[in-house]
Amino acid sequence: MKGKRLILFVSAVCLAVSTVNAKQLNLVSYDYHIPANIISSIALGMGGLNLTNAGDYFTSYDNPALLAGNNVTSFAASFRLKNEEEISLADAASASNLLKAKQFMYYTLITKNAAWSYQPTVSTHISEINANSLEYYDYQLDKLQLSLAGSDERYADFAAGINIKYLTGRLIYLKERIEYNEMIRESFIDDKVKGFSTDLGVTYTSGKYTFGSCVYDVLSRLWWEHYDSEDLQRRAAVGVQYSDDNLTLSGSLQGKLSQSTDTSYHLGLTRAWHWKSGKDKEQGLLVRAGLFSHDFNGTENINYTLGSGYNYNMFRFDFGLTNTGMRLKDSEFIFSLGIGI
Repeated sequence: MKGKRLILFVSAVCLAVSTVNAKQLNLVSYDYHIPANIISSIALGMGGLNLTNAGDYFTSYDNPALLAGNNVTSFAASFRLKNEEEISLADAASASNLLKAKQFMYYTLITKNAAWSYQPTVSTHISEINANSLEYYDYQLDKLQLSLAGSDERYADFAAGINIKYLTGRLIYLKERIEYNEMIRESFIDDKVKGFSTDLGVTYTSGKYTFGSCVYDVLSRLWWEHYDSEDLQRRAAVGVQYSDDNLTLSGSLQGKLSQSTDTSYHLGLTRAWHWKSGKDKEQGLLVRAGLFSHDFNGTENINYTLGSGYNYNMFRFDFGLTNTGMRLKDSEFIFSLGIGI
């Protein structure tokens, strides 16, 4: 009996130590739907948030209700290109730190009133080695998403949509130190996670105005194999758009439901030109500009965005960029390619 009690005691201590290590890695907050993690080049170019423009291939990410008017089938993918930057393990451990510098970000197949999407929501890999220690951090979280939308003929101006997300991932963390020419392990975590989440969105159209709103991760849960399960951070966003021929103006805001100081404000402008060349060959060119910020207190606290798009018949190419303080050399780019089927 004493031997069994000793084994149980040692196991409990090891589990407690591992749990402390997990807490030290800041894996207690899962906040993914933030402006810095936008996946759409179209939304990025027009201010970093899209709740009202149904012309975005990736509209289900910000507001699934915009799929309600879709009657075509298409496939699209986006790609992020960002300047290389040093990132510490402390920053990487924050659950809202997402993609690597260069990576495909989002794939989506759009059909009538629905979309199926895949996103590597988190993909962070860091290894720090010096003369006396080693730290290795690898956190991967993938998302599979089904988006559905619809409207009632009696209330044709209203539309609603839902995202149903399945999440699966793995966390590996290793910390070792060299002492007297021996490698001593201080911390080791190897754990898997599975979960789900849902977003709920609505739109309302009145003449040239479109109003949109969405609540992200309203119902969610992540289950770790060896640690406490956690909810994802709930966020909400509202926006309005004015459209006149080929000119679109939009404004929106997004923030945590329980924290007003985290609110971000987004403004965007889109100008479009459309023409035909040859028999039934439609072409279009779009130019976008916008900005977003938490407080607009100086240029260093403002993200400026630019973007453009070109479509030829069933093919479409878009790009968007954003930077702070108007420093173009530090810009982050997102490119996307869409194909009508």
